[in-house]
Amino acid sequence: MKIYTNERLIQRNKKIGQYLTIASLVVLGGGLYLSFRPDPSMVTLSLVALLIGFLLSQIGIYFGNRWGRSPRPDQTITASLKGLDDKYTLYNFTSPTPHLLLGPNGIWVFLPYHQGGKIVYEKGRWKQKGGNLYLRIFAQDGIGRPDLEIDSQVDSVRRELLKKLPEDQIPPVQPALVFTNEKADIAADDAPVPTLPAKKLKDVIRKKPKDNALTPERLAAIQQALLKGTFEAEE
Repeated sequence: MKIYTNERLIQRNKKIGQYLTIASLVVLGGGLYLSFRPDPSMVTLSLVALLIGFLLSQIGIYFGNRWGRSPRPDQTITASLKGLDDKYTLYNFTSPTPHLLLGPNGIWVFLPYHQGGKIVYEKGRWKQKGGNLYLRIFAQDGIGRPDLEIDSQVDSVRRELLKKLPEDQIPPVQPALVFTNEKADIAADDAPVPTLPAKKLKDVIRKKPKDNALTPERLAAIQQALLKGTFEAEE
């Protein structure tokens, strides 16, 4: 499998997350200090500082979970696909979507989630049950609506391809929600999007029917249309 990864983007966003986390601690500390001042006029300023510090911490968590965590989501996805032959190409932060796989059986878009506990899809809603309550509130972002987010990413890929290729040359873009946390227990058989742990990702790719396998020529054309900038491929 060939791998294209935008290491420069990863390192930049990792630093942003670190700086935001440090800034949030400084602002929160300042707000806490002001809250103990005897001057009543400091109360409003203290509350503002605490609010800003909390917001900075949440943004820092967002960046930290995606860029500072080890292994990062792109590393987990790459490791889970190890063993695919060189007909497959994985793009990490170098295509219209963060994680995209191109191979003989089409185009795949992966949306990674690091949440642990029980991940449930029921009655049209996503829920996260169990796990560490403190971490769920203060150390990770919520699960939100992953089906809507990945639909947006699929649309982005199609729009980009339509700029460079005829519509009849573009295969369906297949989405998958990938949970990279080994402690995630997934109960989402009825979800509108395939939802699975990272360790099962390669099996799902290999089991995909290849009745309409892409020819090497179509693969090459799509590969050229997808890659943004110049990145060195890893084997």
